[in-house]
This record gives sequence, C-alpha cells and structure tokens, in this order.
Amino acid sequence: MSGVTRETQYRFEIPESLRKIERASLIVGVLGAVACIVGGFVEPAQHFLRSYLIGYMFWLGVSLGCMGVLMVAHVTSANWGFVIRRVLEAGALNVFMMALLFIPVLFGIPKLYLWADANAVANDKVLQHQHIYLNTGGFVFRAILYFVIWCLIAYLLNRWSWNQDEPPERDYRLRFQNLSAVGILLYVFTMTFASIDWVMSLDPHWRSTIFGFYIEVGQGLLAFCFAIVMMALLIGHKPLSDVITTEHVHDLGKLMFAAVILWAYMGFSQGLIYWAANLPEEISWYVNRTNGAWWIVGLILLFGHFFVPFLILLGQEFKRRPGAIAVVALWLMLMRWVDLYWLIIPNFPDTKGVFSFSWVNIASTLGIGGLWMVLFFFNLKARPLLPLHDPTLRDLAEEAHAHGD
Repeated sequence: MSGVTRETQYRFEIPESLRKIERASLIVGVLGAVACIVGGFVEPAQHFLRSYLIGYMFWLGVSLGCMGVLMVAHVTSANWGFVIRRVLEAGALNVFMMALLFIPVLFGIPKLYLWADANAVANDKVLQHQHIYLNTGGFVFRAILYFVIWCLIAYLLNRWSWNQDEPPERDYRLRFQNLSAVGILLYVFTMTFASIDWVMSLDPHWRSTIFGFYIEVGQGLLAFCFAIVMMALLIGHKPLSDVITTEHVHDLGKLMFAAVILWAYMGFSQGLIYWAANLPEEISWYVNRTNGAWWIVGLILLFGHFFVPFLILLGQEFKRRPGAIAVVALWLMLMRWVDLYWLIIPNFPDTKGVFSFSWVNIASTLGIGGLWMVLFFFNLKARPLLPLHDPTLRDLAEEAHAHGD
C-alpha cells in the first residue's frame, strides 16, 4: 500500500445509479412543489394542509429517525452503525430543511387544529381545560424549542464526524457516546411532545400516553429502512465494499425486523388499553378508523406493516441479502406513509367514518421527498463516505479482509 494514502484508498465517488436517483429526485421535488402550490389554490385550505402534514411528518420522521439511530449506534459503538454512519448523518442534517418546511404548518394552525378556534373553545369544556397547553403561542414556542434541540444535536454529531476526515487519527468515541446518551433522552422527550402537538391534538378529545413512543418507533423503522436501501445501492462500490460484511447486512436486517415487531407491540398495547377501558370519548378514535372504507386501510396496515414483513424477515439467510431486504425496506416505507395517513386524516369532522383521499396527499409527499433527497445527496457527497481517521475504520478494514468480503 506504499504511496496510497487513506484519503485516496477510501475516496468516495458517487456511482451513476445514485446520480440518476439524484437527478430524478430534483425533477420530482420541483414538480411536486409546483403541484403543492397549485393544490394550495384549487383545494380547500383545510384539505391542502392535511395532505401537507402527512408528507411533512413522513420526511421529518426519516430525518429524526436517522438522528435517533445514529445516536443509538454511537452509544453502543456498533459496527453496523459505522458502515452507514455517513448516510445517517446526511439524513439527520436534513432536519434544518424540515425546520423551514414547518412554516406552512404554523400558518395553518387555525385550519388544522380545533383548539385554535376561539368559538370552539368557548363551547367546549375539554378545550377550555386544555387551553393552558394547547394554544397558539405555546405551540409555536415549543416547535421552535424542538427544532433548536434537534438541529443542535444533528450539527454536533456531523461536525465532530467531519473533523475525523482530517489527520491525525482521533478517537471521538467517548465524545459521541456522551452527546448521544443525552441526545436520546432529549429526542424521546421532545418528540413525545411534538407528536402530541402536531398529530394527537388534531383530535383534542382523544389522548394516549403511548402515542409518542408509537411515533418514535415508526421514525426509527423509517431510518433503518432508508439506511438499508442506501446500503444496498452503495455496497457494490468503494469504499463501502472494502469494509462492509454480510454480518453488517444481517445486523441491519435484524434491527429492521425488531422495529417492525416493536411498532406492532406499541399499536396493539394502545388498542388493548382502550378496548379494556371501553370509554366512549376514547374508543371513538378507533371507531372513526374502522367505519366506512377506513377498516380496509386498517387491514392493509395489519397485514402489510406487520404480518407479511414479519413472516418474510423470519428467515436468517434472507436478511443477509442486501437486495432482498432493500425491497422489504421500500415496502415498509410505503406502509409508514399509510400509517401516518391513517393517523392524520380521520381526525377531521368531514372524514370521521368517511374515507377521503386527495391527489395532494401524493403531491406533497413527493414534493417534500424530492427536495429532501436532493439535499441528502448534497450532504452525502460533501465528504468521504467513511470517516477517514476514526480508529474503527482500520478495525473494520482488517475484519473485512480477514473474512474475505
């Protein structure tokens, strides 16, 4: 290896397959954004904002999920986390863009949230009781606080990782672990309240103590799915091909499998509690999602989000094949979107028990997603795909060489 520096050995040149995805993302993002603008004018404001919230929560979930999984990987010093670290960092860094894209939700507060309607509050004792927390000023203040915390964590995780691209070799493991240990607690705490503010309060008469965890598990699942798809696209190209082994692929497959089971457990536990309590003001949330064609959406989630992936991912050898688990990961990302659609849309008076779908649902998700992917690729290309002077890189290279992968 004389004359070959680590910088040249692990240089990352984006493969043509990803360049095509990047170009397609830009086209989809621009067209989707234009369609969203058109939808904002031709669709009723309430309908547009509902659709926008679905797409927004989906892509925010990818960003925050990447940040959460990245912190878990740092705390555990997991090798599977190192090989996808730059993917997770680039995804987490997109939280800055998501902070800007939250502005339409802020302007749409009166159209989205019943608790923001003064007349509704004046005639509803429940809303009056909740007003000390559910009010526009508190909503905006908390949103700013959430994004400040998330952006700070994402920036520090990226900043320190970038520093490892410059010699000499430095071990930031303890620094990453300390930040991540605190960051995980902050993420769980802030996302719990954010899920209450942005999604659960769409129906202020319903409450769930497990809802925040349900959303957070869904975000973690989204991140694992996204990372697996990107890994499958990059695994045949340098420098990832020099360090990744089938064990890393298997580990990521097992983690995605575990996240599927945990999501189902959270959903089942929440439903079981309300079924046992049998209180009209609480069970109505489920009634709204089982009447009309909504019960079909529920069945799609039951089988498409749990039973089918569960049975497929049971096999050990299947989880060791990057292309195969990437297909399942893409399917689960679609199911995550369906789940958010099922959580958000039936909260409104005109959709309770009445199935509703709008083309803006798709346009908003594609528009935000296309722009999200463009920024993701920009972040990913801005630095080497692997931290060049992290001691873990040397260890993984030696391990991959020993395994012959």
